[in-house]
Formats: sequence, C-alpha cells, structure tokens
Amino acid sequence: MPDRAPFAGVLVGFARELRAAGLTVGTGDVLTYCSAMAPLDPADLVDLYWAGRATLVSRKDDIAAYDRVFRRFFLDEGAPGATQLLLPATAVAEAEAALVVPGVEPGPAADEEKPVLGWMASDVDALKHRTFPACTPAELAALRRIMARIKLTPPRRRTRRTRPGASGRAPDMRKTIRESMRMHGEPAGLFFRQRKTRLRPLILVLDISGSMADYSRHLLQFAYSARRAAARVEVFCFGTRLTRITKALQHRQPDTALEQAARAVVDWDGGTRIGESLDTFVRRWGRNGLCRGGVVIICSDGLDRGDPELLAAAMERLSRLCYRIVWLNPHKGDNAHFRPSTVGMIVAAPHIDLLLSGHDLASLQQLADMLPALN
Repeated sequence: MPDRAPFAGVLVGFARELRAAGLTVGTGDVLTYCSAMAPLDPADLVDLYWAGRATLVSRKDDIAAYDRVFRRFFLDEGAPGATQLLLPATAVAEAEAALVVPGVEPGPAADEEKPVLGWMASDVDALKHRTFPACTPAELAALRRIMARIKLTPPRRRTRRTRPGASGRAPDMRKTIRESMRMHGEPAGLFFRQRKTRLRPLILVLDISGSMADYSRHLLQFAYSARRAAARVEVFCFGTRLTRITKALQHRQPDTALEQAARAVVDWDGGTRIGESLDTFVRRWGRNGLCRGGVVIICSDGLDRGDPELLAAAMERLSRLCYRIVWLNPHKGDNAHFRPSTVGMIVAAPHIDLLLSGHDLASLQQLADMLPALN
C-alpha cells in the first residue's frame, strides 16, 4: 500500500544497520520482516523489536548486537527510525516505562553487554501489581497502554434454541430422516442438536466520587476496553446521581471517548450516594430487562452518604434481576482476609457474589480472566 511505503523504508534501513553491525541479514529476511510487521502497529516498539528478532536474528550470539542496533536506531536521541516514523515522545516514554524496551546493562568487563528485553515479562508483571496511586505519570500512561489490550469476554448462557452439533442429548430427527431418504431408506448416521449459547449482558457501574478519585479514571479506561472488546456491555457512572455513558464510549479513539464520557458526568469527584444511584438503575433500566441474566460489576469503596436501607433494598432487587453481582473495592487490595468495614459494604455484602479489589492492573486482569467462568 502507498501509505505503508515510508514504513517499509524504515525497516529496510534498520536491516541495513544490522548488516553493518555484522549480522547476516538477507533480502528474504527483510521481506519476511516487512510481512510480519504489515498487520502490526508501526508505532509499537515491542512489535518492532520482536518481529525483527524473530525474522532477522538467526544465531543466539547475534542477539546482543541486535539489541544495540535497535536501541541506536529507534530509541536514542535523534534516532533515525523514530524520526522517520514520527514517533511521539510519549510513545517512547510509555514503552520505556511499561515494556522495558531493549537496553543493555554493563557487565563485569567494559566490552560485555547483556540484553535485558528478555526480562520484559517480569518488569511488566511488577508494574501490573503496583497500585494506581503509587504510579508515576509515565507508569500510568504505560498502564493505560497495556489496559487497552485486555481481552474481556462475558460469560455465556445456554438458550432454548438448538443448532446442529456433532453430539448432544437431543437427536436431530429431521436431519436423520432426510439423510435416510437420500440413501433410499437405508439407515443413516444419527444426528444430534445442541443448545445454542449467547453472551450474557455485562453492566459496569463505576463510582466516580471524590473518595475514588485515584481509581475512577483507570476504571473508566477499563470500561472503555471492555466496551470495545465485548458486544453487550453497558457502562454507568455515579457519584450523587447515576449517568449512562455507554454511547459516549463508542468512539473509536480512546482519548475522545473518555473526554466525551467526562463531559457527560456532572458530579465527578463529588459526594457518594450509592443507594439512590443503584435504586435509579433498578427502576429505570434493570426492570426493563437491561440486566436480566447479566453480570453487574459495581466499582466502589462503599463510602455511602445515603440511606443504608435504600441501598439494601436496591441491592436485594438487583440480585433478583441479574445473574451475578461482582463488587470491586480498591481498599481490599491483596488482603485475602478482607472484611468490609464501611456501612455501604456491610449492607451490600449479603448480595455480592464475588468481591475483588480493582486497585491495580493485575486485579482488573484477574476479573477479565474470571468472567468467562461465571456460568
């Protein structure tokens, strides 16, 4: 494609630098590298690194030289690759913070260098377990980049409708007889039908009050990723009132979507009325079938200034309308023996099916991994 021509030129230039550094890189290797990068993001330095390492490096001894050339070509100040690809400084900073892009650490001798990208997974894992308030701005930007790649799949439920299947309890008599007639009455194989499955609705209700200020924006980013990854996802925000922001998060650009959602919410960083907000959700949307058979995820610390009885009644009605209620409380952290101490959490606890923390990226990833198993 014409718009990819400058990008191909960058890859060819990088391969030329590798040849100058002593690596054996042939024309076929360069073509393979270009083909590997075609469906990937050219601004993603990790994609650039691993695609090149998989296609251009044929010997283990060449990895250190490859790392040096990659850093010099894409990451150093005035690097030709970053200039030609017009990589913004923020993209390089995010990759440095979150992905530990290729670098070298001095060994015992001055001429010995050790590539550290091989330890990328452990460094990313450490960043995922760092609480949101403890992260620097660069680390928060890196976390948002990682969060955008989270794959979230709601659980499925079996419907009453059936479809042809290789096995099952119900025989497909129509197909069995039809195949037998095609064989002029000779017995044909027995065919079966299986129950169809469909995704359960997923509803996220996010607390954006002042006590959740350190977490609400990251939970909103998680909600955007969920909205983009799954089909039946609804997102609500509440402080002193409930606001539906599902349509605002439909924009393809994450920054624009989050900006539209922020403009739609008028009580950001204000007070908290969980009971009134959930009661509004149940009366206006829950009873109309929005959460029927679905999974409702409430993200809040439970600090409620409203009436506890109203919250208890709303949670009781919500538990009867939906399939499961998952509550994310950042105060839980990594404490496996966490016991609710706020009035809101104590009142809501009898109706909660699963209590998680949501204080870092690892806990959000845990939620994403557990959702398909909530059957």
